[in-house]
Amino acid sequence: MRKFSGSTARRLMGYIVRGNELRFTVVILSILVSASASVGASVFLESLIDDYISPLLLASNPDFSGLVHALSMMVCLYLAGILCGFLYNWTMASISQRSLKKIRDQLFSHMQDLPIKYFDTHIHGDVMSVYTNDVDTLRQMISQSIPQGISSLVSIIAVLCTMIAMSWMLTLVVLACVACMLLIVRRIAGRSSAYFIKQQAALGALNGYIEEMVEGQKVVKVFCHEQKAKEGFDVLNDKLCECAREANKYANILMPAMNNLGNLQYVIIAIAGGSIALAGGGITLGTIAAFLQLSKSFTQPISQISQQLNSIIMALAGAKRVFELMDEPVEQDGGYVTLVNAKYQGDDLVEADERTGTWAWKHPHEDGTVTYTRLTGDVRFFDVDFAYEPDKPILHNISLYAKPGQKLAFVGATGAGKTTITNLINRFYDIADGKIRYDGININKIKKSDLRRSLGIVLQDTNLFTGTVRENIRYGRLDASDEEVEAAAQLANADEFIRRLPEGYDTMLTDNGANLSQGQRQLIAIARAAVADPPVMILDEATSSIDTRTESLVQRGMDSLMYGRTVFVIAHRLSTVQNSDAIMVLDHGRIIERGNHQELIAQRGTYYQLYTGAFELE
Repeated sequence: MRKFSGSTARRLMGYIVRGNELRFTVVILSILVSASASVGASVFLESLIDDYISPLLLASNPDFSGLVHALSMMVCLYLAGILCGFLYNWTMASISQRSLKKIRDQLFSHMQDLPIKYFDTHIHGDVMSVYTNDVDTLRQMISQSIPQGISSLVSIIAVLCTMIAMSWMLTLVVLACVACMLLIVRRIAGRSSAYFIKQQAALGALNGYIEEMVEGQKVVKVFCHEQKAKEGFDVLNDKLCECAREANKYANILMPAMNNLGNLQYVIIAIAGGSIALAGGGITLGTIAAFLQLSKSFTQPISQISQQLNSIIMALAGAKRVFELMDEPVEQDGGYVTLVNAKYQGDDLVEADERTGTWAWKHPHEDGTVTYTRLTGDVRFFDVDFAYEPDKPILHNISLYAKPGQKLAFVGATGAGKTTITNLINRFYDIADGKIRYDGININKIKKSDLRRSLGIVLQDTNLFTGTVRENIRYGRLDASDEEVEAAAQLANADEFIRRLPEGYDTMLTDNGANLSQGQRQLIAIARAAVADPPVMILDEATSSIDTRTESLVQRGMDSLMYGRTVFVIAHRLSTVQNSDAIMVLDHGRIIERGNHQELIAQRGTYYQLYTGAFELE
């Protein structure tokens, strides 16, 4: 806790206070009035007993009007405290929700700027746990622990000053009792805090495992690994249970211990006060009664703070995980070449405000001039090396070129580096050495968002979002008209099955398109890439999940989609790459063969052996 509570707490308070200054001022003032009313009522008890009740006991004809007036004043004080207590709790509820909304907004916004590497190296369920469990721990701390802490601190200071003014001797007795309480609280809270921190980490790990099992439930059942999955869950669940048990075991005994010590303190003060009064110490019955009430008002805030201590510790542990995600380095982009609409004025290419169907790279230079290069889809690699981790190279000296309109295919065993090459084209990762040029421009100079806008990608793992079929296809280009969406579906040969759906293009898809077959989901993904109408297409095992009959339909649509575009194809089915202009055979990150289908067959090398079945792709 000592490692993060200071900086984490200060940063968290920034989210709470900034933008809520007026509300927070109302909270502080309400707490001051509420605490003052509570102390005032306790002090007034002395005057009530000594000045009103005791004289009435000795009077032959008691007049209760003064007592009624005094009681009315006490009622007004208590009502003021109650109203202010309601006001600051109601205001803090608003502050907490506004603060959490701000945190979630910034958290999600920051996540969109993180590089793909972060998601490749972190469990998705653990990331989800930050949004749910860790953020939720902040809600209780902001809405309850913080106002109670401020209220308790104000009450402690006010009561202490009042007790010293009434009787310094009884004040020393109270302080001695409180010192004993604090020693016990420190021992108990110190034991529980470490386990609350471990509890948050264990909860994130458990959520990550559950997400994996939910996504892979079919695989679990196919291989009859239900028992193995349960055993893995039990290990993580037992760890969470142990941490939660130890944390809450100490937390749950804290309040009973404080309450019993408070009762003991009550007895000690009564005995000490009576002894001082009998010894002529100038203490009246009213003073003792008021002091008993003040001692309760003094120890109760300490009990409340100790009760909230574990919530604060758990919230700070959650806040630390939230801020760690916020502090993850965002994707760096030093590009300055942008993609713009263009048109020809005579022989010159100029920028256009409207969509023309012609795109150009806008390249500003140091001398202030700007040149426009038409986007054609010419992609070239020059001696490219790459490694996901230092000292573990994946690609070695990769050189290749794809002229506009050419189709390049990559074949090779799993792990040979096929997908890695496409990840470098769209700059999901940056190369270690060498150069990649796009239309003659170093891709490091192109803004990543513009670079990726010029590429259409169909992945092996299809992701569909909650929404209609039409909305999922339009995801490729948000300003596409309904006619363009349907034309893209026709190009991908998806139109026929879409129109047979219950609501056609307006059919809702949920749970990643669970109500569709794998082939249908892939067809929608292909249509999504088609509506973007990019000059360069990357097809990563795009037809791997489609049956042979559907593949023949898709292949005709793909041929139409690929016409006139630069296309990079990754495929295990060699039949899908035979018509490629060039085929690259990769092995352990190196291009060992290149040529078209006929040339590679004639070489009778690795591709020939793969094609004839002597070798098989793994």
